[in-house]
Amino acid sequence: MKQTKMNMKAKIKDITKKVIIPSLAGAVMAANSMTCVVYAAGTEAVTKPLDNLKTLVIAVIGAVGVIILAKNVMEFAQAYQQQDSSTMNSALKGIVAGVMMAGIGAVLTFLGF
Repeated sequence: MKQTKMNMKAKIKDITKKVIIPSLAGAVMAANSMTCVVYAAGTEAVTKPLDNLKTLVIAVIGAVGVIILAKNVMEFAQAYQQQDSSTMNSALKGIVAGVMMAGIGAVLTFLGF
């Protein structure tokens, strides 16, 4: 039994030395020698759809901001007529949020996005 285990270990070592290591070395050398330089130019094909998506999202946010701004201005006018300070406070917060959303396109353009 021990003799066959020793023979098997010797065969595995022999196969490793004669077959596996040279094959692996040849594969590594072939992979290293088959390289080619690729110059990437013209990233517009990749970035143009993303720029279009960015423009669309900013336009939607701006449009929703204008709607929120108009709604809260009317709400503030009603609260001012009724002298309801709680509703005026809430409407002013909505007006600020609407202005921020409506002006997000200009802010992002100013920042360079």
